[in-house]
Amino acid sequence: MPVAIITGASKGLGAALTRALAERGWDLVLDARGPVPLAETAGLVSAHGTRVTALPGDVTDAGHRAELVAAAWRLGGVDLLVHNASALGAEPLVPLEELPLEGLRRALEVNLVAALGLVQEALPLLRAAPAGAVLVVSSDAAAEAYPAWGGYGASKAALDQLAAVLAVEEPGLRVWAVDPGDMATELYAAAVPDDDAPRPEPAGVVPAFLRLLDERPASGRYGAPALLEERR
Repeated sequence: MPVAIITGASKGLGAALTRALAERGWDLVLDARGPVPLAETAGLVSAHGTRVTALPGDVTDAGHRAELVAAAWRLGGVDLLVHNASALGAEPLVPLEELPLEGLRRALEVNLVAALGLVQEALPLLRAAPAGAVLVVSSDAAAEAYPAWGGYGASKAALDQLAAVLAVEEPGLRVWAVDPGDMATELYAAAVPDDDAPRPEPAGVVPAFLRLLDERPASGRYGAPALLEERR
């Protein structure tokens, strides 16, 4: 069976994608910082009969990244690497003049540096896979200028560029940066706690990610809403 590494897998989009892949029979290596919610997610998806390894930890830790890849190797390799873990830089979000530099560094470490570190660790297994793919979760804030989203958006814009360059350097892989669009997640609630407008549940955008896996379009940046609309 194919094997996926998914970071930030305990909640929100990561958990929804984990469930969808488990339903398709994927074996999974899951990461999140919180051991309890990660164990709960792993227990739920294990009911589908797939092999699941849950490793709580911080993706900015090189040792933890090595453990994730080693766990995937024991399951048979890495067919898909999903970098979903994210840090905002400040909770709630603040204008750039108030953004703590340590917060910006944290956002860059989690959203960008850890993504590259995990890719570097997993590349030999991805290259060896029949259809290796890297999927990084981007954001509308990577392409548009929204007040207070500067630090987070800058880190995601850099992640998009990293993915684009990786696609050129590794033509044998598919490398997709995907903007999932607005979702009702804890991350968004922490970013803008006063915004209680209704938003789609993360499970609603998962079919867009599955479409990429099914159709394997060219490497590039994609918007989940557009992928969903095209399928209708």
